[in-house]
Amino acid sequence: MTALYRVAVVPGDGIGGEVVDAAREVLDALFAGSASAEPLIKWTEFDWGSQYYAQHGRMMPEDGLEQLRGFDALFFGAVGWPSVPDHISLWGLRLAICQGFDQWANVRPVTFLPGVPSPLRDADSRALDWIVIRENSEGEYAGIGGRNFTGRDGAGEVAVQSSLFTERGCERIIRYAFEVARSRPRRHLTSVTKSNAQQYGMVMWDEIFARVAKEYPDVIADSCLVDAMAARFVLQPEKLDVVVASNLNADILSDLGSALAGSLGLAASANFNPERRTPSMFEPVHGSAPDIAGTGVANPIGAISSAALMLDHLGEHELGDRVRAAVAATTRDRVLTPDIGGNATTHDVVLAVIERLHEA
Repeated sequence: MTALYRVAVVPGDGIGGEVVDAAREVLDALFAGSASAEPLIKWTEFDWGSQYYAQHGRMMPEDGLEQLRGFDALFFGAVGWPSVPDHISLWGLRLAICQGFDQWANVRPVTFLPGVPSPLRDADSRALDWIVIRENSEGEYAGIGGRNFTGRDGAGEVAVQSSLFTERGCERIIRYAFEVARSRPRRHLTSVTKSNAQQYGMVMWDEIFARVAKEYPDVIADSCLVDAMAARFVLQPEKLDVVVASNLNADILSDLGSALAGSLGLAASANFNPERRTPSMFEPVHGSAPDIAGTGVANPIGAISSAALMLDHLGEHELGDRVRAAVAATTRDRVLTPDIGGNATTHDVVLAVIERLHEA
């Protein structure tokens, strides 16, 4: 018997490789000790990232997307290193994959795990669990613009950065968010824009949201400006269920949600091509963290939880639930890395999660 799924691994930079290895070890342990002991996943690793850039002048090969296209899923670590400008590393690798494969739906659950301290008051006594759905293909990250007049004396250079909102792009992510909200018990979806100040693209977003909402009478739908939503995240998080927003706004809000849950190191995400025309990509939302790279204390929970989302996508929902339950049992038992108040190493957390997998 061969592996059921082929997954491409791009560890990237810094702690990316450390947390990717941790998640792979957990998933491989799902079948360790079984009667067949056959692997569920065949992993193929690609050494792309800032070190590759230093050798080749680009973050991945010119035919990188074609190399990845035939896989069932992609598993990504992190990108970014002090020797490479951030806009080069991001656009040269992660965004190149997301946009190249039209992974237009970025899903970021905000999960409050037991035993993990939150900066929110009374977080343990409130049912806090929401999802941020991010438009992942256009908006503020469309990459449209340029820099001109660099030859002028003094402060004469001009930079233009344009946001792009298309009716198709807005409608598909809004409709996707309504479907996610419909699948959850509370059936509540909030759209986030800044349409009072951005009177074209985000007004169009609001109009599309109102139009699509009429097709989902079973979902409670409301809209909120992004600054008011940031306050709601902190002051009234129990009112959140599913939140849909543009590329930049959802990026910021989802990081805020993860920080409120205890640490960016906990946060999982999925970059979906919902039509499955191209492989989807799964990654923790934290960065490459050069300051702790190689120290063995990176939090692997975000990567492990991203791997659980990947299992769901592959149709292995029961296995995804097992991984999530093992993670929750691990944090409940206070096996925590330093970023969430513990003294466990990355390896300690991996061993604890695997132990609880086998107890289930």
